[in-house]
Amino acid sequence: MAGPAITRDMIIGEVIEKYPGTAEVFRKYFGKGCFDCPGSGYEDIDFGSGMHNADIDSLLKELNEAAEGRGKGKGDGDDK
Repeated sequence: MAGPAITRDMIIGEVIEKYPGTAEVFRKYFGKGCFDCPGSGYEDIDFGSGMHNADIDSLLKELNEAAEGRGKGKGDGDDK
């Protein structure tokens, strides 16, 4: 398997657009205001985690699980 699909330098809005299943994870860590914030269009995950005092390693782990269709925020992948 390749490295993680989602990395700390990726733009929040682009991640949600590419991996819709990650929205629930962002909501969990950043709150629902993340989706109305214009910053999500140009701020990266690392910056967002600092702003919301979220643990970046846990966030990235859950985002990648969601993008792969695992975990709470299942992506478009296999939801067996």
